Amino acid sequence: MQDILARAARIRLVIFDVDGVLTDGSLFIGDGGEEYKAFHSRDGHGMKMLQECGVQIAIITGRQSNVVRHRMTSLGIEHVYQGQHDKREAYEHLKTQLQLPDEAIAYVGDDVVDLPVMSLVGLAVAVQDAHPLVKRHSHWQTPHGGGRGAARDICELIMDAQGKLEAQMRKYLTWGGDLPA
Repeated sequence: MQDILARAARIRLVIFDVDGVLTDGSLFIGDGGEEYKAFHSRDGHGMKMLQECGVQIAIITGRQSNVVRHRMTSLGIEHVYQGQHDKREAYEHLKTQLQLPDEAIAYVGDDVVDLPVMSLVGLAVAVQDAHPLVKRHSHWQTPHGGGRGAARDICELIMDAQGKLEAQMRKYLTWGGDLPA
């Protein structure tokens, strides 16, 4: 676990896949072709807290969806790459634009299409219900599945490794006491 915390302490950008990571992977499509996705509210709040701690967030997803654009806008996420069948191009663009080394970047994925980018980053994360090959090639696996708190798991891991989690949680304590152990 020490290696994971050391990796997480260096992270300045977290890249999330969407389907299977920020959602449970289900695709709901209406008769008129409208697409619906369910996002976990605690994941969103974790992403907001992580951004408050100075860690940037990006999205790289293979699908194109207005729902994703709306959700990411509501979370204040500026770096959104949709329709990326080869995610390495978007990754290289982000890395260059933000002037970050691979070691300062984490990627959270769930399926084999995520492996090319996961093999490049300083912290490769598989959600709990990821494909077995993705789990095998990750540095860490979230305790929760995609769309069920996995994003919150990685956000809290990074905040903890960077010494910022307790301060974030303390903001929500109304009695002013110490956090429970």
